[in-house]
Amino acid sequence: MTEAALAMAEPEVGLRSLRVLARLLDYPTAPLQSAAGEMIEILDGERRLSPTLRTALMDWCQRLHEADLMELQAEYVAIFDKGRATSLLLFEHVHGESRDRGQAMVDLMAEYNVAGFELDARELPDYLPLFLEYLSTCPEAEIGRWLGEIRHILALLTARLEERNADHALVPLALLALIGAEGDVDAHRPEVQAESPDDTPEALDAVWEEEAVRFSAESDQDCALQSAEGRRLAERKRQVPSQPVHIMPAPGTSSPLVDRGPTDR
Repeated sequence: MTEAALAMAEPEVGLRSLRVLARLLDYPTAPLQSAAGEMIEILDGERRLSPTLRTALMDWCQRLHEADLMELQAEYVAIFDKGRATSLLLFEHVHGESRDRGQAMVDLMAEYNVAGFELDARELPDYLPLFLEYLSTCPEAEIGRWLGEIRHILALLTARLEERNADHALVPLALLALIGAEGDVDAHRPEVQAESPDDTPEALDAVWEEEAVRFSAESDQDCALQSAEGRRLAERKRQVPSQPVHIMPAPGTSSPLVDRGPTDR
């Protein structure tokens, strides 16, 4: 991610607010603080979000602008750089450190390449702020499809960040709100409250004692193994009817549905 002041040029397609949400999940910097006013202006115009959620996001931007930068950075490290529960790497919540995560990232890179989206070599393709940058260049129907695919991760991340009283919980919550799925978080709150902390010194030490990951394949089939996430999605599509996922329209407007059936056309 570049540290230049937000690159807020209007995307040809997509939602400018996604770029603001991406920046809010990035490591705090002086340019981020300086761009708070522009971020507030963009969020204020995002009518797909409720007034309550818009206000909460804008208030957070104002706090970022006024806070001590070193304190913001220390808070960020405490939330995201200790333990895996609040990781911003999407596939870590699905695959952990397994071989399947590597294949999932290869698949996502292929999506980026087809779209002509170039990555900064410093970031992994499943880093959520980077993923949101990509989505900001996509048509609304494509944004809705992708957010629908990761809604379970977003809901779990929201619940975990809320448990830490972190303003950052507003970002995945806003993403869920764009597809009308804020209620997904409710199902995760009880399990998150029962989780053991993974950011304590004891928990961090235990990570180093886990069995090393095997990179050798036992068969040609293993070498060509598709990602577990891909298999999960394929299995789900076989078992249950596809449901429409859409970006919530602003008042007085309409928005294209994803997966619309013949009767909708």
